Amino acid sequence: MKIDWLKPLIGHDGPFVSVYLDSTPAAEAGDQQVEERWKGVRRALERDGAGSTLLDQIGEVLVRPTWVSGPHGRFLVADSQEILVDMVLAEPPVRDRATFGEIPGLLPAAHAADESVARLVVEVNREGADLTFVESARAIGGSLEALRHVVEGGHDEVVKAHTGGWSHRRVESRAEDSWERNTEVVAAEIDRLVLEKKPELVILTGDVRAVPLVRRALGKKTAELTVEVPGGSRNDGVKDEVFRGRLNTALDVFRTKRRETVLGKFLEEHGRDGAAVSALADVVAVLQRGQVEELIFFESEAQTAQHFADLTLWVGPELLQIATSRSDLEGIGVTDGIRKIGADVALLRAALGQDAGVTFAPSDGAVNLPDGVGAVLRWHDESTPSDGGAPSLSSDAGRLRTVG
Repeated sequence: MKIDWLKPLIGHDGPFVSVYLDSTPAAEAGDQQVEERWKGVRRALERDGAGSTLLDQIGEVLVRPTWVSGPHGRFLVADSQEILVDMVLAEPPVRDRATFGEIPGLLPAAHAADESVARLVVEVNREGADLTFVESARAIGGSLEALRHVVEGGHDEVVKAHTGGWSHRRVESRAEDSWERNTEVVAAEIDRLVLEKKPELVILTGDVRAVPLVRRALGKKTAELTVEVPGGSRNDGVKDEVFRGRLNTALDVFRTKRRETVLGKFLEEHGRDGAAVSALADVVAVLQRGQVEELIFFESEAQTAQHFADLTLWVGPELLQIATSRSDLEGIGVTDGIRKIGADVALLRAALGQDAGVTFAPSDGAVNLPDGVGAVLRWHDESTPSDGGAPSLSSDAGRLRTVG
C-alpha cells in the first residue's frame, strides 16, 4: 500500500495532534454523530495536554460534511500552528482514536490506508454507465465531481421491439448493434480513467447483458484489473444493501490477494537470501540505499508497539539519511540536522523518501519478523546486506536504545 499522502508531515516539528475518526454520518443523526465521536476523542487529547485553541480549530474542520456517501474514515494531523494533513479514507477505522505527542501517528495512518483500495466502480446499462473513482485516501477540498463520471453512449436504438417476422429480426439486430456501440464508448472511457487515475481495482456491475459487452471491449491492462460484482445498478436504491455486501466481499478478497502477493515475494526472496531482509539493521541499510519496494510490519498494533517501544534511530535532514547510530550517520557524510526519533517513524520516513509501500503481516507466524519489520527490495546485488550476519533486535537492542 502506497503511503505517499503522508509526505506533508515530513519536516515539521511537534507536538502533533493525530486523529483517526469514523466519519460515516448516521441516517438519523447525520453529521451530529460525527461531532459526538470527535467529542469523545477530544477529551482524551485534553487529558494528554493538547491546547483548547488548536482542538477548537480541529473540531470545526472535522464536523464539516465530507460529502462522501457510505462508510468512510477521516485522518487528520496538526502541529501547534496548523492542520498539516486532512484526508478521507475509503474505509473507517476499526475504532476512533487520537494521539498528542512529539511524533505524528504515521504507523496507525499506514494501518488505516492498508484497509483501503483505490477503485473504479462502473455501473453500466445499455445506454451508458456511471463511473465512480474512490481513492484510498484523498485530500479534503478536492473536487468531488472529478471523482464521478457519467457516460452516455449516444446510440438510442436500445430496446428490442416485439414485432415478429423479418422486421423483428432487423429491429433486434439494430438494438444489439446499439448496445455494442454504447458499450464501446463506455469501455474507452474506463480505459482512459484507468490510465489517468491508476486504480488498483475496477468493479464492473449493472445490466446483465451490458456487463459482458463492456468487459470484452476493455483494453488488456484494464481487463486485468476488472472483477464483476453482480447487483449494482444505475438506478439509486435498487437492492443497494445487497450490492454493498458483495462489493465489500470483493474488496476483502482483493486486499487479501494484495497482501499475499507481497508476503509471498518476501518469503520466497528471504528463503533464498535474495531481495528481502528482516533484521532491523539490514532494513535500515537498504532504506539508506533506496532499495526498498515494500516495508513489512506486523498487522497487530500490540505486536508492533512491543517491538518499537522506546526504540530509536538516527536521521538527518534528508529522508534517506537513516542509521542505527549517530556515528554511522556521520560516516555517510551527514554533519548537520542530526536527531534521534522513534524507530517506527524513522522507518516510515525513509520509506516515503523512496516511494516504498507498507504491508502488514497477519499474526499467524507464517512470516517471521524477529525485529518487528522486514523489507522486500526493488533490486539486490552482492553489496546488499544479508540477514545471516546481521545482529537481531534481541542481541542489539541495548545499542539501538542507548546510543547517544
